[in-house]
Amino acid sequence: MADMPSSNRVWKEYLRSLGLREKLVDNECPNCLTVDRFSRMNNKGTYILSTCDYTKANDIVVTGTHLVTVIDGNYYDTWDSGADIPVSFFFVPENKKLHT
Repeated sequence: MADMPSSNRVWKEYLRSLGLREKLVDNECPNCLTVDRFSRMNNKGTYILSTCDYTKANDIVVTGTHLVTVIDGNYYDTWDSGADIPVSFFFVPENKKLHT
């Protein structure tokens, strides 16, 4: 693909190649749905979230390449990303393997 593995294009194409479908998160800021709220609302199953940066002072949304995994209502990340804003997500069916 001639791109970095962490680029949106590469990891999204990988998930699509596994048969997963991306869904957009309907968000109205400044009362945005956060990673924490998403995980509490989706407390069954596995989700891969793509998050963005949101600056309330300027109402600017910048899409990022950061990923957060939600499993059975708990989010997993290298830092507390609970206040981050999900842009889209992939739902991973229980019987789907993401590795070989």
